[in-house]
Amino acid sequence: MAISGVGQNFYHNKVETIKNLNDAETFALKKTAGTKELSEAEEMELFKKEFYAELDRIPRDRTIANVAVNISEEAFKNMKDDPTYRERMLALIRRDMTGSVAPAPDCSLVITVGATARDYRADGWSVYNDSEFYARSQGSFFKKTSEKKDRQQELIKKYLKKRAQAKRQQQELPNEKIAKAEQERSRLAKAWSSKRQMAKASNVYDENVMTGNDLQRIF
Repeated sequence: MAISGVGQNFYHNKVETIKNLNDAETFALKKTAGTKELSEAEEMELFKKEFYAELDRIPRDRTIANVAVNISEEAFKNMKDDPTYRERMLALIRRDMTGSVAPAPDCSLVITVGATARDYRADGWSVYNDSEFYARSQGSFFKKTSEKKDRQQELIKKYLKKRAQAKRQQQELPNEKIAKAEQERSRLAKAWSSKRQMAKASNVYDENVMTGNDLQRIF
């Protein structure tokens, strides 16, 4: 059955209205999903700040000069979703940060928290082997170092820098002397070559003059 002009307009308007409503509902759903995702990110950020504050309140044993705690994103998610797991990991961290670490004294400690309890580990080194600590604590979630040790590291870096500069200057000095000696040798060689050329030219001139005089006497 054919639809009249008025009927067609009503039909199209109704379809358009339904389409607009569906689009609005879809937009609302997308907006709600986006808001939920942002809220989860904010909740995780807040959880991390609270966990950091918990770690910061744990006193370090006197034998621990430096400490770092590495926590994976999966570990954060599991601790946030499971308060029991969070408390268990926090208890392990507290145990290791407040306990004596061998070799003592003045040790560095790196704690690693993973997705499961089996992934948890704590490694310690003497501060005299701190290259391992600084290598494994790059980008750590939590890190505390001894101010005295930091000052020592700074002084050592300055000393090594000055030592390298002095060594470089010592290496450059002989090279500079060699360069000057080479320049002097080149100058003397040029001067000697110039003198030889002058002497040769003088000899040729003298020979020409003598030859000319001999010819004059003959004629």
